[in-house]
Amino acid sequence: MFADLNPLETDAILALMQAFRDDPRSEKIDLGVGIWREPDGSSPVFEAVKRAEHHIWETQTTKAYTGLLGDAGFAAAVSRFLFNKYADNVAAAATVGGTSAVRQLLALTCTASPKARVWIPAQTWPNHWALAQDLGLETNPYAWLDRTSGRLATERILDDLSKLHAGDVVILHACCHNPTGADPDADLQNEMLALIEKHGAVPLIDAAYLGFAASPTADTGMIGEACARLPEVMVAFSGSKSFGLYRERVGLACVLSHAKAAVQSHLAVLNRMDFTFPPDHGARCVSVILDTPDLRKIWETELERIRETLSQARSALTQELRDALQSDRFDTCLNKRGMFLLLPLGTERVARLRHDHAIYAVGDGRINLAGITPETALPVARALARVLRD
Repeated sequence: MFADLNPLETDAILALMQAFRDDPRSEKIDLGVGIWREPDGSSPVFEAVKRAEHHIWETQTTKAYTGLLGDAGFAAAVSRFLFNKYADNVAAAATVGGTSAVRQLLALTCTASPKARVWIPAQTWPNHWALAQDLGLETNPYAWLDRTSGRLATERILDDLSKLHAGDVVILHACCHNPTGADPDADLQNEMLALIEKHGAVPLIDAAYLGFAASPTADTGMIGEACARLPEVMVAFSGSKSFGLYRERVGLACVLSHAKAAVQSHLAVLNRMDFTFPPDHGARCVSVILDTPDLRKIWETELERIRETLSQARSALTQELRDALQSDRFDTCLNKRGMFLLLPLGTERVARLRHDHAIYAVGDGRINLAGITPETALPVARALARVLRD
């Protein structure tokens, strides 16, 4: 049966991880993999998560299956967190991480609006494209970052979104746009939502980095604005970054709709077909943290420290680039938010960074600021300056 199968191309980020591990050079620097790391390179368990796990260990009485939609307490806690006063009208299903949440919402789109076109930022998380296309949905890019100026291509964004049709889906990033770090300001956000409203489209907001731009509550602002003006809003929540629960695969697919019961039934069937019962341990950690004031305060303090560290890394790299290049070309980096920056490198320069300088970045020029420390900012800037000059 399988003799004629050809090997598929290895995922680029997984290949990069393996190449970094295999590199014997002691000076190697990892700016590629999209996880939070401390300056020493470790990815520790959040203190709030440890305490939540201890609480679960003491109080949990069964490991029996949850329902098809996952634990109701998890869905309720995250829905209140994301949607605030709109939470009662939200259908929600626990999923296997944020990736699965995006997929289930796109699969729901296939049923509810089979002719939908999915509009995806020209620069985005690659799985947005892969998931939509794997489901057979028509996909269209809309402009995002102007790579020359490093700023959002505002006029082109609005021009592209003016072509929406009723029933189309527009993928948005709640905050900390991956891979560019460029988020729309309030005016642009409102203009984008106005076009979505005007044309009868539905936003699918990917909420993967809440708490990495501002406070967790503030980072749900786009969701609140969308709910205030649109009758239907989809949100894919991930607990990987915001709670450091990468390997626990915590996700929630959410739909604000007046047809809550019908939507919920379809989400249950989608879960049944894909994995039946979603994982629960990480989800339970999230609900305990969100529902316990003391733990929530600890969690928010931990996120505040992460934001401060990323801000310092962004400032340090920008200053070193200014000195190395004798130019303010990359000062726009200071206006970005979150873990990532997208630099105008291209695959050839990224390969030279890896080969000549032992610096590992994703093939399109995305760098993870968690790899920028007081010790690495200068060598990274000097290496970037060398490849950019050539």
